[in-house]
Amino acid sequence: MLIRNLRSLFRQIGTVFTDDNKASYFFIFLAWRYVQVRPIDAEYQTQQGALMLTAIELLIGVVVIVGVARYIIKGYSATGVLFVGGLTLLIVSALMGHKVLPASAESTGYTATDIVEYVKILLMSRGGDLGMMIMMLCGFASYMTHIGANDMVVKLASKPLKIINSPYILMIAAYFVACLMSLAVSSATGLGVLLMATLFPVMVNVGISRGAAAAICASPAAIILSPTSGDVVLAAKAAEMTLVDFAFKTTVPISIAAIIAMAIAHFFWQRYLDKKENISHEMLDVSEIQTTAPSFYAILPFTPIIGVLIFDGKWGPQLHIIAILVICILIAAVIEFFRSFKAQTVFSGLEVCYRGMADAFANVVMLLVAAGVFAQGLSTIGFIQSLISIATSFGSASIILMLVLVVLTMLAAMTTGSGNAPFYAFVEMIPKLAHSSGINPAYLAIPMLQASNLGRTISPVSGVVVAVAGMAKISPFEVVKRTSVPVAVGLIVVIIATEILVPSAAVVVGG
Repeated sequence: MLIRNLRSLFRQIGTVFTDDNKASYFFIFLAWRYVQVRPIDAEYQTQQGALMLTAIELLIGVVVIVGVARYIIKGYSATGVLFVGGLTLLIVSALMGHKVLPASAESTGYTATDIVEYVKILLMSRGGDLGMMIMMLCGFASYMTHIGANDMVVKLASKPLKIINSPYILMIAAYFVACLMSLAVSSATGLGVLLMATLFPVMVNVGISRGAAAAICASPAAIILSPTSGDVVLAAKAAEMTLVDFAFKTTVPISIAAIIAMAIAHFFWQRYLDKKENISHEMLDVSEIQTTAPSFYAILPFTPIIGVLIFDGKWGPQLHIIAILVICILIAAVIEFFRSFKAQTVFSGLEVCYRGMADAFANVVMLLVAAGVFAQGLSTIGFIQSLISIATSFGSASIILMLVLVVLTMLAAMTTGSGNAPFYAFVEMIPKLAHSSGINPAYLAIPMLQASNLGRTISPVSGVVVAVAGMAKISPFEVVKRTSVPVAVGLIVVIIATEILVPSAAVVVGG
């Protein structure tokens, strides 16, 4: 059709030339414009096609996200729903010609089997490293309950709590302790399950609701406090600042302010929800606790925390938390043996630990695998890249651009369940956007850094929320509801503190 139109046009031009018409110059000009305009039209059509594809990818992602949320809220198995949602996204991605496997994985040669290959990769990674850590922690918690160590903690903790007479004050104290623990345990999921195995039983047994206690265990990693974490190092590079200046002069002060604000929000929000749901807070009558364990057993549930602090590579050898848990279980088993000198009793008690590990695999690890499949589906469908495209289309006003990036980073973290992936994807844009808009890169980097972790804390498919919900035996959406207001308060404080402490305009160097 295009060739036919060109032939017709030049035939008319030739006719005009033979007629020696003065209008020949006009037609020559039209022909020249026709040739010049066609590439522009083609480029325009390409841009329109890209925009249409972005809209389709966003629409598919939103539809699947809404469907997954709807069925989980209706009470369907979260593991099954996430698996189906993730597999659906992966199949659609394959039909659209997208690569299913991550760049680090080798394709099987067939797209259909690549989908199954990714499930295998997740089973091996999350079942072997993160999953094993979760199973060990759950097994350890079960063993502590079996030998009476958790009961002894409650009996000893009840005495000072009678003076305080408020479980919510204990809850806030536990939150601050958990935030300090994030300095030693960098993994949000690892920290969450560690707190669930240690602080959660204590909080529940002294009158804190399961939902509130789970929210405390899920939210410490919502704000980055460690000045040497990988995210902070990457953000400092994007902000074009030294790590010391970026961490200690800006990030840490903002983090401390946000943590204090979130603690206050937790106090009022958890109390409000407990009253709304008519959850009673009766202190456990310690006289009803029957245990033959000696008083020093109260220290055993906290040995993993002590081990993490000791074996961090500074005071002694650096050990993985799984190795630390093996040491803790062995110490408890040896003490049990010297109490009774009955090997059969000790071995039978360890069976409780193994069964706790098996329950954790069924209830938590498989849920993590399903959440991973869902997150990969969103990634391969182009959902995250589409959000990035939206971010780059906004104007250059500093506060508007910062808010847009924060919102998109939060949305990406909430939908994928990852705090790292959205930030790593968006952080690459910071220097370019900042320089082109005359904005200080740190002004964009700091709130985005915190927003990615805050968004993960209110994602029903994030590892930490899924793990905490599974161990607490409540819905992931219950955990999200419990953390939503504190996270919102934390985000507002981060934005306000950034506006106050970090200059928005780029510093011009020169003379």
